[in-house]
Amino acid sequence: MTESKNRCYLVARIDREVVGYAGMICYGEEAHVTNIAIDPLHHRQKIATRLLHDLIGQAVEMGAEAVSLEVRVTNWGAQRLYGGFGFRPIGVRKNYYQEINEDALIMWVDDIRTSRYRDLLRRRMQDVPEAIRP
Repeated sequence: MTESKNRCYLVARIDREVVGYAGMICYGEEAHVTNIAIDPLHHRQKIATRLLHDLIGQAVEMGAEAVSLEVRVTNWGAQRLYGGFGFRPIGVRKNYYQEINEDALIMWVDDIRTSRYRDLLRRRMQDVPEAIRP
């Protein structure tokens, strides 16, 4: 966490309550989302959308051209979220989540520095309630 030049950690709060967090590391032209977690009581409130939007913005600032992540193969909600940001599946990591013997779907998005992708980010934020927007 002390290497702030190539890492980004975000916390989502409602008042003083932490309701989510996200992390990312950037290796040159590639950024990797290490985690996005939202308190189950606050699912479906677009908090993860805002966190992912901000992580991608930070990835661009750090010089990334692409972003990758892993997601549980059974986590359809997260896969839909990532797909809405242009991520596409590119592979599977077998037994990645060893504690429950579950595979991870590897997802990737390219060309995050283009004006077309910036337009997509703006469109993603249109569905987010005003209080959660950047």
